[in-house]
Amino acid sequence: MYNLFYRMEANKVCCYAHPDAPLIEDYRAGDQICSDCGLVVGDRVIDVGSEWRTFSNEKSGTDPSRVGGPENPLLNGSDLSTVIGPGRGDASFDDFGVSKYQNRRTMSSSDRALINAFREINGMADRINLAKTIVDRANNLFKQVHDGKNLKGRSNDAISSACLYIACRQEGVPRTFKEICAVSKVSKKEIGRCFKLILKALETSVDLITTGDFMSRFCSNLSLPNMVQKAATHIARKAVELDIVPGRSPISVAAAAIYMASQASNDKRSQKEIGDIAGVADVTIRQSYKLMYPMAAQLFPADFKFATPIEDLPQM
Repeated sequence: MYNLFYRMEANKVCCYAHPDAPLIEDYRAGDQICSDCGLVVGDRVIDVGSEWRTFSNEKSGTDPSRVGGPENPLLNGSDLSTVIGPGRGDASFDDFGVSKYQNRRTMSSSDRALINAFREINGMADRINLAKTIVDRANNLFKQVHDGKNLKGRSNDAISSACLYIACRQEGVPRTFKEICAVSKVSKKEIGRCFKLILKALETSVDLITTGDFMSRFCSNLSLPNMVQKAATHIARKAVELDIVPGRSPISVAAAAIYMASQASNDKRSQKEIGDIAGVADVTIRQSYKLMYPMAAQLFPADFKFATPIEDLPQM
């Protein structure tokens, strides 16, 4: 005899004698069993798994799993569709050799554009190792822009790249335009135009970029120790607070701060090495460094251990 007991406060199936004991699910029999006393507290549990097991290393091209892919709420109709596989026997074809059962091309051009854009966003995110939360946000942004028809005439590749850039900014892990452009098919200028149009169309905003947003990633890619990273972060922040680098982009200020901190330590890095990682030209780093050098004594943190004294730092 099966016993079913509900805890009213949690609306949860549990054993009446051991309400806090975890339940064991027997997928073959469809039962839920109390782990303490073995009482069957639920039966005929629906198995939501795949209909058959799928082995990816099978040589045959057939996939025995017939449950299809997960639903995509961003697509119209939640992507609930059936795809008929190719026929292999004589019964699958008529007298003229035409397949009797064919897929109807029911996917709209709108859904086709969305799927291609989502694939492009996912591909770009994979190439620069972005998290799935950023991909999901970028997909939602593209869906809003596509449904609103706000950017007619702009290529979907440019809109996808701009959506990924905005998603990175909104998730607190900003990437530079050059980093997005490196994995995109469109120019930096076109991405910048779409970025401004999307912000205006969706009436959304992004936080301003600061030097600290890039510092840890740049220093990590340059294999600099934590002491140099802390010093560079302090130098960049003080330079902005003292208004030493007016009008300079946060990326160039961060690059100049890393150059100054590394030159004062044992782990020295050249302007070219830093420029390649930060995506800025050597001359841009020199210009920002030239503005910061006269105030170097005020920029370094008090506990920094100098391997090279301030007066011996490179002068531009």
